[in-house]
Amino acid sequence: MEHTVLVTGSTAGFGEATTRRFLAHGHQVIALGRRVERLESLKASLPPEQQKKLLTMAVDVCDSQRVDELATCLPAQFAQVTILVNNAGLALGLEPAHKALLSDWDRMIDTNIKGLVHMTRAFLPGMVDRQCGHVINLGSVAANYPYPGGNVYGGTKAFVQQFSLNLRADLIGTPVRVTCLEPGMCAGTEFSNVRFKGDDAKAQTVYSGVKSLSADDIAEAIFWAATLPSHMNVNLLELMPVQQAFGAFSVHRGEFKV
Repeated sequence: MEHTVLVTGSTAGFGEATTRRFLAHGHQVIALGRRVERLESLKASLPPEQQKKLLTMAVDVCDSQRVDELATCLPAQFAQVTILVNNAGLALGLEPAHKALLSDWDRMIDTNIKGLVHMTRAFLPGMVDRQCGHVINLGSVAANYPYPGGNVYGGTKAFVQQFSLNLRADLIGTPVRVTCLEPGMCAGTEFSNVRFKGDDAKAQTVYSGVKSLSADDIAEAIFWAATLPSHMNVNLLELMPVQQAFGAFSVHRGEFKV
């Protein structure tokens, strides 16, 4: 079956790799992103036969009105979206909660939660009506394992996990599938560069000495989940590099000075 795949956050990282992966296997892709020049560069880098199957659109998922109307204004060739990859998301800062910027918290909530739910609500009715569809949400291991400075970012990804599971509950009786993919450390994306607000040197230290996951690894997992037989649903898929695992509980010893 040839799918029409809509991928948010297609200008870099997981989104770009996912776009390339589906196009390489003959599917149509609608690539959404905020940076027009990146979308143009992506399309220009593809062979002509793939360019014909790619629609690029400059869309900020935080623009709720634009997102809400998106499903009704696609060209006929791309109008029947069968796979929605909610990839757009970000982390900002690693400050403890009492020092974090509220503007960073607002942006993470607007992108990771509101953008994702508005995009899902825009395309889910069509999937149910056509009895064909798959929503793939990009979560994070931060949904399950808290760490200092993860405060609102981890909270948004915990929402993505629960929203995905509740979608499954709502969609029982339909063939529409829902998957939440939860990566751990992944190098070669803009994730840490964005988190540290352009401090590339600091971002590089996060992955120093670690064979991390790559954007292509995540695209492979997305493609695998999306192309399984239609009676199979991957509810949650957690991925980590072998060099990443779990630590002991943190304990403060001694008295507090009052």
